[in-house]
Amino acid sequence: MGGVLGDVRVWAAGLGEVHERFVHRFARSEPRESALAYMRGLIAPLERKNGWTLAEEAGHGSPDRMHRLLNRCDWDADEVLDDVRDYVVEQLGDPGAVLIVDDTGFLKKGVRSAGVQRQYSGTAGRTENCQVGVFLAYAGERGRTWIDRRLYLPTSWTDDRQRCRAAGIEDAVAFETKVAIAKTMVRRVITEKIPFRWVTADAAYGFSKGWRTELERADVFHVMATTRHDTVVTRWAMDHPVHDLFPGLPRQGWKRRSCGNGAHGPRVYDWARVEVRPWHRKDRRHWVIARRSVSRPDQVSYYIAYCPADTTLDELIHVAGSRWAVEECFQTAKQECGLDDYQVRRYPGWHRHITLAMAAHACLTVLRARALDTEKAETDPPSSSP
Repeated sequence: MGGVLGDVRVWAAGLGEVHERFVHRFARSEPRESALAYMRGLIAPLERKNGWTLAEEAGHGSPDRMHRLLNRCDWDADEVLDDVRDYVVEQLGDPGAVLIVDDTGFLKKGVRSAGVQRQYSGTAGRTENCQVGVFLAYAGERGRTWIDRRLYLPTSWTDDRQRCRAAGIEDAVAFETKVAIAKTMVRRVITEKIPFRWVTADAAYGFSKGWRTELERADVFHVMATTRHDTVVTRWAMDHPVHDLFPGLPRQGWKRRSCGNGAHGPRVYDWARVEVRPWHRKDRRHWVIARRSVSRPDQVSYYIAYCPADTTLDELIHVAGSRWAVEECFQTAKQECGLDDYQVRRYPGWHRHITLAMAAHACLTVLRARALDTEKAETDPPSSSP
């Protein structure tokens, strides 16, 4: 944590500000104080962030208080999440923001941790024994962080209610696909009138025609990745394959653009778009977008977009590229906020740890935004009086 975040007083005050937003959710003083100590430990420069190291950082003689906070104390992680979301919107709210859906894997040993099984982990890039969490990120002009999360429960869990009860999963918690979880998260944002303009997600979510239709009916603009096997309605045919729309496109139809910076510099691709659904309303457009590798032109990815009629290709590229922002959130939260450093097995404990890690990440994101605001104010020339 460099710069202003290297000042212990700055981040301690920031954590206190976030903590104050949800302190009323704790009826007793011990969990109230432990929650703040837990977040302080999560962003402290510790090599490992487990019950013992967080307890030592807080000056406790044993990890008992931290374990009670996550496993036995009476508090509702969803209520705390509501307060964290309000804090994010208050500090980073942006009418042009992008909502980004993604999931990440948490590698685990054994079979007792809630939701664990051998399943694909994007983190590892292969099938592993892991838990998978579905997250919703909020990316605005001043910063990006999460505003929702849910642990995915495979049918190997929800079909075994005895196993679920042993892991603290109530009988009312039924199986939901990751797409269904994502739908619920975005619906909540719409219902609560949180300011945003776009929704984006990778092909695991964007391939769902049902979800794209639901977003369109709510007039929610989106740029959703999909697979080459997806189909769309064109003036030529129903169910036209998206990959068949671009081979005949003239060379000038492709534009070389960066969709944002990556670990190795700007992410530059060749981009093109083709309009589909010719009978839509006049002030809206539907596009299929292709993203082609510069060095390997046979590698093409596809997106389906619903947007205002005057939306430029550059703006659609920006939205598509913002999807990588959530990967940066995962990386920084795991490095700086102990997102994946937890020793809880039960379903409520997972949500409690993740929520407090999200609160810590939101705090650091806001502090960075404020530091940039201050830096900009100091470097911008003063405006002259008329």
